[in-house]
Amino acid sequence: MKTSTDRILTTHVGSLPRPPALRALLVAKDKGEPYDKAELGRQTREAVFGIVRRQVAAGVDIVNDGEMSKPGYSTYVADRLSGFAGHEPAKPRLDTGPHPNFVAAYARMTGENAARRAVCVGPIAVKDREPLAQDLANLKAALDGAGATEGFMTAASPGLVPVFQINRHYPSHEAYVEAIAAAMQEEYEAIAAAGFVLQLDCPDLAMARHTSFQELNEADFLKRAAFHVEVLNHATRNIPADRMRIHICWGNYEGPHDHDIDFRKVAPILVKARPQALVVEAANPRHAHEWVVWRETRLPDDKILIPGVIDTSTNYVEHPELVGERLVRFADIVGRERVIAGSDCGFGTFAGYGKLDPDISFKKLRAMADGAAIASQRLWH
Repeated sequence: MKTSTDRILTTHVGSLPRPPALRALLVAKDKGEPYDKAELGRQTREAVFGIVRRQVAAGVDIVNDGEMSKPGYSTYVADRLSGFAGHEPAKPRLDTGPHPNFVAAYARMTGENAARRAVCVGPIAVKDREPLAQDLANLKAALDGAGATEGFMTAASPGLVPVFQINRHYPSHEAYVEAIAAAMQEEYEAIAAAGFVLQLDCPDLAMARHTSFQELNEADFLKRAAFHVEVLNHATRNIPADRMRIHICWGNYEGPHDHDIDFRKVAPILVKARPQALVVEAANPRHAHEWVVWRETRLPDDKILIPGVIDTSTNYVEHPELVGERLVRFADIVGRERVIAGSDCGFGTFAGYGKLDPDISFKKLRAMADGAAIASQRLWH
């Protein structure tokens, strides 16, 4: 994993705004409507090349494909694995459920697309290797063309899949997660073997407390989170820790978030995950104060922290001075050479969903890069 001993590097969580024409094709495919597969492939390749160049131009050091090929950062697995069918809507979130007027207004404002949430109805296994192969080829070619030195690729963690695809086949939650892990291991290892840093997306360790796993009490939720980390560690046992990063969040949506579980309760579980880099929300109004948790929960010596220093649920462009202040705080606790600047979440979590303007999103990434430069000046000079 790319690190630096003389400045703060920059990256982001994963998804970036997709071009309108590509977004329309992805939504049509996700809804089971007719679409042109060849045209989808062509537009995806072009979008990956474009998004990599734009990240480099914005000052992002560690870039990715923006998840251009995926209808959603988690739901894409239903296209690659067997055993999934149909759609079951999400249950109301604990924080937004009591506010139906807000939910309706937010859906109108964002143009929310009801992403397909397939149901597990049979044995899980790899059924289509072509999408991953195309993703790997597209990102490699785009990195070479843009002169980028390091790329990462996201993948749904074993514990994330049940958050969006409920189980109707396996005898227990544990059996379901282990089956997912066995099938996804091939994707994890292929990403690393292609020379990219593997990012495991794990909102199941935080967001799921007030969404899909809300029926659990806090103690049982934390036990489940710990189990998910154990399974993830086993599924990635053949990949060096320094070729991986793990991302957790409380949901990339503008809402009350007053049912979010405290980070200090999750942090001791997170640090037991094998990936070297921990990508954690730290910019939005509900979690910006939790930088102090790293005073209480020691970051293991072999790990790197990638705190979110820009909020991906608002079109406010953070001032670079604020970004710099945030980075210096973390560096003062864990060490300047173990901090990389990141974003809270992705900018285009699901195709057809979100209210962030694409051009403003890249202004935010530029502000992050400028803020990292300010922090580097303060920390090294």
